[in-house]
Amino acid sequence: MPKITYIEHSGKEHVVDAPVGQTVMEAAVKHAVPGIDADCGGACACATCHIYVEPDWLSKTGEQSGMEQSMLDFANEVQDNSRLSCQIKVTEALDGLVVRLPKSQH
Repeated sequence: MPKITYIEHSGKEHVVDAPVGQTVMEAAVKHAVPGIDADCGGACACATCHIYVEPDWLSKTGEQSGMEQSMLDFANEVQDNSRLSCQIKVTEALDGLVVRLPKSQH
């Protein structure tokens, strides 16, 4: 099962097992990772699952959809590597994925 590391703004790490087929957001919620609120339940209708994907992983997480780009307009502290974790499906290729949480999500 792929492992994903979520790093809070404070530097605290949460390493979780994420089943293939779940989203990065679902894995975070299941393991109570602080800062991933997922208010819309993964419908890409809010930005409360905003993450920063470590640059080495960007090519493996896929492209942002138009809807995701629109929702990121509502997120705080958007960067080039910003994504909504509800839009990234876990695959075997994401084993070892590292994502960081924005300061505003704590």
